[in-house]
Amino acid sequence: MAIVKFNKKACTVNPLKMSQPVGGALAFMGVKDAMPLFHGSQGCTSFGLVLFVRHFKEAIPLQTTAMSEVATVLGGYENVEQAIVNISNKQKARLIGICSTGVTETKGDDVDAYIKLVRQQHPELEHVSLVYVSTPDFKDAFQDGWEKTVAKIIETLVKPVEVDAPRNPKKLVVLPGSHLTPGDLDELRDIIEAFGLEPYFLPDLAGSLDGHIPEDFTPTTLGGISLEEIADLGDAFHAIALGSHMRLAAETLEKKAGIPFRIFDRMIGLIPTDEFIAHLAAISGREVPNKIKRQRGQLVDAMLDGHFHTGGKKLAIGLEPDFLYDLSNFLHEMGCKIEVAVTTNDKPILEQVPIEEVLVGDLEDFEKMAPGCDLLITHAHGRQAADRLHIPLFRMGLPIFDRLGAAHITSVGYRGARDLIFKIANVFIENMHVVRPDTWYPHPVEGHASEHAPASTTH
Repeated sequence: MAIVKFNKKACTVNPLKMSQPVGGALAFMGVKDAMPLFHGSQGCTSFGLVLFVRHFKEAIPLQTTAMSEVATVLGGYENVEQAIVNISNKQKARLIGICSTGVTETKGDDVDAYIKLVRQQHPELEHVSLVYVSTPDFKDAFQDGWEKTVAKIIETLVKPVEVDAPRNPKKLVVLPGSHLTPGDLDELRDIIEAFGLEPYFLPDLAGSLDGHIPEDFTPTTLGGISLEEIADLGDAFHAIALGSHMRLAAETLEKKAGIPFRIFDRMIGLIPTDEFIAHLAAISGREVPNKIKRQRGQLVDAMLDGHFHTGGKKLAIGLEPDFLYDLSNFLHEMGCKIEVAVTTNDKPILEQVPIEEVLVGDLEDFEKMAPGCDLLITHAHGRQAADRLHIPLFRMGLPIFDRLGAAHITSVGYRGARDLIFKIANVFIENMHVVRPDTWYPHPVEGHASEHAPASTTH
């Protein structure tokens, strides 16, 4: 069992984590005709906007209440009201998802009261759905903002259903975690539909941020699950939550509509995919399709081929908690040794990461602990560390802004795990004859880099 430790530095030097509002905004982008709205300064929104544009290479709908110093002190009702009215009238958004930021949370703006007042003063906006989520960026991280937002969407928009109400025996609600890409969702949709089920993803980034070109320009989200589909989720017969942080959303749906659920903490690799497929077969009453059986055989063969190149390799991984847990266990099963594990926030699932210690820290910690490793796995902000350490970087997570196709990276299902093995093994093959310069780091962390230090400090 891993022990979670915390960095005690006075500040973050090279951030690994992204803030709660960013996670919340991305969750809202999985809903059709939506406009995420940051209740905070213009700078907070600009940061998130640039990050998403660089990662997805798409036009990103994101607005701000543009809080100034005076508005922050006096209260932000007028800014919230003006933003809601403008977005409704000019951009025709059917859902406005409001995420708080650090400055407005510190001030203590009662946004729920603001929304009630807007409803009273603007009855013409009755057709616009308003969802507010408290996501201060001075605490928690990206996956926490996503988690809270999905739960709040369910709480606000799903119609209540009695426990004994009739159910659609084919309708399945899927609650994907923040670490799943649009490519992952497309793969999961294919798998679920192969069992004769009708999956409804909330949020559905595969419908909005998969890189398609719309017929007409729209200032809101390009696709995703519709408000009508969200409202009617209560007649589904079952729900699946993908990632431990989606428990809150699953429990909220069960409380609202009486839908039983199952949580899959892992989605990458042979064992978790076997469990997922077996569950689909059980709830659908169907045999596993032959094409999926064939994909399983391909993954087993890929594991046999790949383990010659991955076995014994030392890895440093820096990701969000659920993604770190999932990916590290898969690579551990492929024979890799997880030498360094750095994450953004303390979660119970981290105790199951196959390493002695998990550090809640930043990319500076990640870089100091990584000398001697064969591969770094984190998002694109780890590229400087990889260059300085002369260790190859395998990009996973968000943001990935220096490569194309980030939204289509697929690692779930038999095919996703198969392709992931090939990609990682090919990195090792490409670098197997590369003689790296000394990887000693000038500021070693006790117990990690010191054993890699050379006898002489002359470079």
